[in-house]
Amino acid sequence: MGESGCGKSVTALSIMRLVAQPPGEYVGGEIYFAGQDLLDVPEKTMRSIRGGQIGMIFQDPMACLNPTMTIGKQIAEGLQIHLKLRAGEARQRAIALLEQVGIPAPQQRVDAFPHQFSGGMRQRVMIAMALACNPRLLIADEPTTALDVTVQAQILELIGSVCKELGTSLILITHDLGVVAGIADRVIVMYAGKVIEEGPTDELFANPRHPYTQGLLSSVPRLDEARQQELSTIEGAPPDLLHPPSGCPFMPRCAFARAACHSMPPLEALTNQPAHRKACWADVTDPRQQATAERRQQARRQALQAAFQTAGEKVAQGS
Repeated sequence: MGESGCGKSVTALSIMRLVAQPPGEYVGGEIYFAGQDLLDVPEKTMRSIRGGQIGMIFQDPMACLNPTMTIGKQIAEGLQIHLKLRAGEARQRAIALLEQVGIPAPQQRVDAFPHQFSGGMRQRVMIAMALACNPRLLIADEPTTALDVTVQAQILELIGSVCKELGTSLILITHDLGVVAGIADRVIVMYAGKVIEEGPTDELFANPRHPYTQGLLSSVPRLDEARQQELSTIEGAPPDLLHPPSGCPFMPRCAFARAACHSMPPLEALTNQPAHRKACWADVTDPRQQATAERRQQARRQALQAAFQTAGEKVAQGS
């Protein structure tokens, strides 16, 4: 999880080896799946993995579905390529998949085109396509974007139930903290292209150890807070990734920043919590560091208020 532009979708596309080269480039690292580094396998092998062993649900189903082909043919295409099914068998399997993901009257809708489906139904079709070959891994890239809240819940429930039924692992990409809390077993938090914290969901939500994760969680409105409670925000803006900063990318916005932050901290396990890792030089649980951070935040708020007041006075004088 992470805010828009932090690198979540690029990470997913990198796993699938769908980053165009150029302009993109794989500059380092490894992507291990089923005991092999996907960056080293031939493209022919990768084509058999992509869509076969690894399925992906993209953000915008209307942009991903071929408008000139029926839904049935688009689902059957993958079945014929990866499972070597005959045309008739692939069609029957496509109908069964549409029924499995909750498409009404699948025998008739299998011959419909993408524009004849609603947004929620198109996303169900994408789920059917991604799971058609019973993949070992499913990557869902913000699968509920632009859907109504009730439809979002239905889609997420569908993804979870089908993955459980098939024994498929799920990588869910989202910036919705509620979705993360309800579905994920483990969470990876990204900021400006870097993994800055990861751990079991319950542990990370209850005990965030990176200042950015703390800010992200505290910015969510809570029903148990006072009605007039001021919403918490993270000051500043993410860095320009065309010219990334040296060291920790969150340092300019961080109230816990120190001289050591000019070098990027490693992602290390917490003491006595090997499953919970953070990339931060600070200890956000230290009372002295907390007091220093609070003073910095207070000074920043006062400076911002003074700047707004000065700007307002100038506008008033000009009018």
